[in-house]
Amino acid sequence: MELKTIRKTKTELEIEITGEDETILHPITHILLQNDDVEYAATMADNPMAPKKRLFIRVKKGSPENVLKKAVKYLEDEVKQFRKNFD
Repeated sequence: MELKTIRKTKTELEIEITGEDETILHPITHILLQNDDVEYAATMADNPMAPKKRLFIRVKKGSPENVLKKAVKYLEDEVKQFRKNFD
């Protein structure tokens, strides 16, 4: 997976992701949208089969980078807890 920052402002972040599909991006977007500090979050692609996807985040307050890191950490913790249920 390769990440490239397309645009970054105080309240917005747009990242291009190469080598991943919606399987990981949709859960991240879903978690972002549950955060009250997030105004808007979406995953975009030129077409469904395109190798490059984009993740766009706009926050009401805080840093879009920190909000994204928290969402990824939350998802990681959820997957670990899910896995523990099988041990």
